[in-house]
Amino acid sequence: MRVLLAGATGAIGRPLIRALADRGHEVLAVARDPKSNTMIRALGAEPVNADVMDRDGLLRALRGRSADAVLHEATALKSAGRKLTDADPTNALRHAGTAHLLAAAEHLGASRFLTQSLILGYGYYDHGARPVTEEDPFGIEDGGYADPVIAGCRATEEQVFAADLDGIALRYGLFYGPAAFSDMFADLLRKRIPLVPVGGGGVISWIHVDDAAAATVAALERGKAGNAYNIVDDEPITWRQFLDAVAAAHGTPRALAMPTWLLRLAVPYLGCLMSDTTLRVDNSKAKGELDWRPAYRSVGEGLGSASR
Repeated sequence: MRVLLAGATGAIGRPLIRALADRGHEVLAVARDPKSNTMIRALGAEPVNADVMDRDGLLRALRGRSADAVLHEATALKSAGRKLTDADPTNALRHAGTAHLLAAAEHLGASRFLTQSLILGYGYYDHGARPVTEEDPFGIEDGGYADPVIAGCRATEEQVFAADLDGIALRYGLFYGPAAFSDMFADLLRKRIPLVPVGGGGVISWIHVDDAAAATVAALERGKAGNAYNIVDDEPITWRQFLDAVAAAHGTPRALAMPTWLLRLAVPYLGCLMSDTTLRVDNSKAKGELDWRPAYRSVGEGLGSASR
């Protein structure tokens, strides 16, 4: 297929270009900065310089082109503020950015659209010991700090499922691997910044960016229209376990603990996620319908492979 990929220079974008090219797909990679063009070509894609948030400019950049599918992986996580709002750049990409890319899909004649969603759309609270499936409630706000994230996930999914094409939502776990959260936390560990809540924090599901890319290609090729898929590894872990794995892989000191109240005060939505949220997510549907398996069953396995 010929695929338009938005978010081509992000943590998942780079391994996704390689994975698509390896499967014989032709990739048009959207990037705002022309300085990224050399890297994009080296990965095996053709750059399209445009801003997803500029609808008219995006359509102009795509004039005369065609594609079979659009992949929405655009985020701006590095630009997130201490307190999230509806105007947060990534939330804007999930709301308006999705609408602009759906317009691009119509312009290109694409019949398939995959969007990046998150398991965080299930809610920042204790879901208990039972693994959460795609049948569980999704996108329900509760008045908490994380409502903009939940609303953003719901907005992108609703738009894609309502569009007149084959829409699929990929509910990724938290990303780790090159240029993802594990690298960010490794930098903080080197600075000896207290990170982990006292007691180890809640449980969350993760996914290596290479496994996320492989699952995305599988969904492009075999995913069922109108469906959401949980894309996570096999072993949910506590934040203490995650940070210990990061420290071991990167050779940093172990994470210092900090009181939960202080974490919530410093970064409210992150404190809510790390302290209050237990979210074990089931990946059986993706394994069954997409014929996909994570190469790394756990964070320790994935980060350990990189350090060997």
